[in-house]
Amino acid sequence: MIGKGYTHLYTGNGKGKTSAALGLAFRAAGSGLRSIIIQFMKGLPSGEIDAAEKMGGLIAIERYGSTRFCRPDDGSMDEHREHARRGYGRAREVLTGGGYPVVILDEIITAAAFGLVSDEDIIALIRSKPEAVELVLTGRGAADGLIGHADLVTEMREIKHYYQKGVAPRKGIED
Repeated sequence: MIGKGYTHLYTGNGKGKTSAALGLAFRAAGSGLRSIIIQFMKGLPSGEIDAAEKMGGLIAIERYGSTRFCRPDDGSMDEHREHARRGYGRAREVLTGGGYPVVILDEIITAAAFGLVSDEDIIALIRSKPEAVELVLTGRGAADGLIGHADLVTEMREIKHYYQKGVAPRKGIED
């Protein structure tokens, strides 16, 4: 067991928020701790799913997102809200269920920035966290109120990115 658990928040416009959270889950698995990663706004296949499946049940990844990108102007917000609502319900369930000492809510901060969940909903999750659970929240655009409720906050700042030169996501690196 981990003893006292803390709330981490990885935010910012730079690359690496999900990767940092996955790194924590793999580190926990190396110590025999089970992690669950609930992914908001993600529904497309990715290498992280395949890697987690090879961890003998120590890392579970559940996705609550569409296979379509979330764009507020494309008329699909109801679909995205429904995925986020189901993901939020699952997050509440696993956070207090006792089966996972590490709970990662990947892109929940971005979901809040898009209006799919509220900051108040996220704060309620933080407040309901049992003492022995490590909670990790990721996503761009963390509001000051969310930052104030976290114990550890890391901002990923983009300085330079090859996307700016038109490089598409590459299998095994970005997806």
